[in-house]
Amino acid sequence: MTRIARRMADIQPFHVMEILKRAHELAAAGRDIIHLEVGEPDFPTPQPMVDAARRFLEGGHVHYTPALGLTALREAISRFYHDRFGTDVAPERIIVTPGASGGLMLALGVLTDPGDEWLLPDPGYPSNRHLVRSFEGRPVPLPVDATTRFQPTPAHLAQAWTPRTRGLMVASPANPTGTLLELDEIEALQQAVTARGGVLIVDEIYQGLCYGVEARTALSRLDDVFVVNSFSKYFGMTGWRLGWMVVPEAYVRDIEKLAQHFFISPSTPAQHAALAAFQPTTLEILEARRHAFAERRNALLPALRNIGFRFATEPQGAFYLYADISDLADSSEALARRLIEEAGVATTPGLDFGDNAPEKHLRIAYTTDEGRLVEAAERIARVLKHL
Repeated sequence: MTRIARRMADIQPFHVMEILKRAHELAAAGRDIIHLEVGEPDFPTPQPMVDAARRFLEGGHVHYTPALGLTALREAISRFYHDRFGTDVAPERIIVTPGASGGLMLALGVLTDPGDEWLLPDPGYPSNRHLVRSFEGRPVPLPVDATTRFQPTPAHLAQAWTPRTRGLMVASPANPTGTLLELDEIEALQQAVTARGGVLIVDEIYQGLCYGVEARTALSRLDDVFVVNSFSKYFGMTGWRLGWMVVPEAYVRDIEKLAQHFFISPSTPAQHAALAAFQPTTLEILEARRHAFAERRNALLPALRNIGFRFATEPQGAFYLYADISDLADSSEALARRLIEEAGVATTPGLDFGDNAPEKHLRIAYTTDEGRLVEAAERIARVLKHL
């Protein structure tokens, strides 16, 4: 007799993966599909990192590393904070993790007791609420909209905070909206959280992918926060599954204990590849790609506006557009399915990102080249003419 834990009733599927599955089915049948659904850079891992991993593997000694990661990599990340942001972060506070998801698991594992509530912006990255639930916490959505650039404010916290609230999770740049929090805003949120005895977790996974503004880190102002980052997005290492987290010093030992049991250690080849991530030649490649993403955004945004998509706030980071489609269709899910079937364009309905008007929104990722983005807009326009 199958017996499944009660918490699993609250764990929803990742709906974008259903769209991706259908996209692969259509492609296998010979259809040309333009992928605007998955949040994955289309660029390959920069060659200096691939070369570093190859040299390490050729040595043949692929063993466990310390649970918190290679000392050399933690030191390299520390230097990156100093060189890029003028911020001193002790290597001892840096934990290398199996992707940013592994960092969030460790943070929630050491912070969450059964029944603790976590405040999460809605719309927001779907896995966050399910990770909270997996640790027997309770995710509490904070409905946000364009009036605050889809970011929470201290006023949101004051309204939603209860005696069971453990803390707040925010993202800058955010998924799915691509909006940023100013450092003053993060500091105000931190003051509001700590005044209530809570903890702030800042997701900086898309840090570096900013357009028209300089990338920043909450760590330049604050020490008593958890900051999660990743080698996946800006550094182009999605499949390598490697990230990092900076934590207050008092939490390092408990996180180390969890990391030992959860993961043993992060991927050793991935860590050796990441050692080359901060070399000048690699950073030059990454900056050229960031400029390419900016050009893609600047091409796709007006093209979609011209065919009826509305954008109440323009994204300044990541590689997503969160489009209001309420003038075009009653259901973003139905529209997404029609676009993939009739236009061969895969997008993500708002259903994945929470309960705050998901039927009115599509997330569109500009993670393919500019020509294909323009073609996607033309295909979408042809479908919309028949609605």
